[in-house]
Amino acid sequence: MADSEKLHVAMFPWLAFGHIIPFLELAKKIARKGHTVYFISTPRNIERLPKIPQSLSTSINMIQFPLPHVENLPQNSEATMDLPHQKIPLLKRAHDMLQDSLSSFLETHLPDWIIYDFAPHWLPQIASKLGISRAHFGVFNAATVSFFGPMATDLLDAYGVRSEPEHFTVPPKWVPSTTSSKPVSFRLFEAKKTLEVYEENESEVSDWFRIKSTVEGCHVYLIRSCEEVESEWLSLLPGLIRKPVVPVGLLPPSAEDGALEPVVDRWLTNHEKGSVVYVALGSEIRPSQEDFNELALGLELSGVPFFWALRRPKSLEGEDPVKLPDGFENRTMGRGLVWTSWAPQLKILANESVGGFLTHCGWSSIVEGLQFGRPLIMLPFLTDQGLNARVYDKEVGVEVPRNENDGSFTRDSVAESLRLVVVEEEGKSYREKAKKISEIFGDKDLQERYVDKCVEYLEINCRS
Repeated sequence: MADSEKLHVAMFPWLAFGHIIPFLELAKKIARKGHTVYFISTPRNIERLPKIPQSLSTSINMIQFPLPHVENLPQNSEATMDLPHQKIPLLKRAHDMLQDSLSSFLETHLPDWIIYDFAPHWLPQIASKLGISRAHFGVFNAATVSFFGPMATDLLDAYGVRSEPEHFTVPPKWVPSTTSSKPVSFRLFEAKKTLEVYEENESEVSDWFRIKSTVEGCHVYLIRSCEEVESEWLSLLPGLIRKPVVPVGLLPPSAEDGALEPVVDRWLTNHEKGSVVYVALGSEIRPSQEDFNELALGLELSGVPFFWALRRPKSLEGEDPVKLPDGFENRTMGRGLVWTSWAPQLKILANESVGGFLTHCGWSSIVEGLQFGRPLIMLPFLTDQGLNARVYDKEVGVEVPRNENDGSFTRDSVAESLRLVVVEEEGKSYREKAKKISEIFGDKDLQERYVDKCVEYLEINCRS
């Protein structure tokens, strides 16, 4: 590719690692096609990113904008993982204050494309005035985005506004019954939290306003999905958002550099193939002490070997750190390992001793687990995670039963779900289906073809 044909692409993810990492994976894919990427975030977030491969170091430019000070936002809190949930609106306010820095950068560099996230509702107008092509990158799957659509005003008028929790506990009116073999909706306890998306908060605008503004202002909607997994949902989406939709593939991440810690490697090697449950709830999840106890005691009660990646986040202002039940580690010694240092998730999931993945159902974690064919024990906590669990429940695993009103669960339900998915004959179909679907999730050539088509779209439609 001639230098004159190379694109210059700016990328601006929301300040959450569940968003930053998929953006970085896409950035690496674009750079490998010969284009230049400006990856924009704050200093502390960029410091915490995995190292860029040496071969791409001249193609991906890390652009750091200091996060402006906002009253009551704790110092060094530059990502959602640094904050309790109630303070995230303050992070959004600080994020909005990056507007001037980003505007100056775009004026100076005039990239061909800006690929952005849901949060900067002010960005499309800035990029439009500068003649920069605009792409919204949705890091959620098509089923989730479709559940929250439509965004066009006439469709909203036709379907009405969902204003009560019960409106979210049934499949939306705009989803034809033929779109999915099973209904996708929230549980009541999830629906109550979901209403927050539509309410103004301390950032001064609602998340729904952010989403609607950034989608309306884009030329194309890029989405982390593929036809082989979500063909019906992907067909539905363009009519809901009135934008071209281009799947970028599942972006399965490459295995981390380096070997497993010797103690981890030995522990996994000493267990039979397919016998261990890998437990990881991601960097954002902060369960209550009661939920934490029930999860731990469920692991103990199950009798199933487990590796628990429990890298506790730092204590946050106003929060008491959760503690393991008294005597838990002694009682499960040998059968269970609680690992409090960094755990290379991909390498652990790739180990043949792992026979199940207890996950919070973030889309990235589902992609990582299913690329290795690991059946899922699903314990969702945050907004999109419940919808992800509904899509895959009774297919490649099971969702841990919970109280519909308050979301509570018991150690017995955890233990029964674990045994069903990993051990019992009744769960054999989940194990087989997870292995089968790994042929799609783990097919690097297939996923690379989606990136090729996405980059081709960006090349053809640049400044159109």
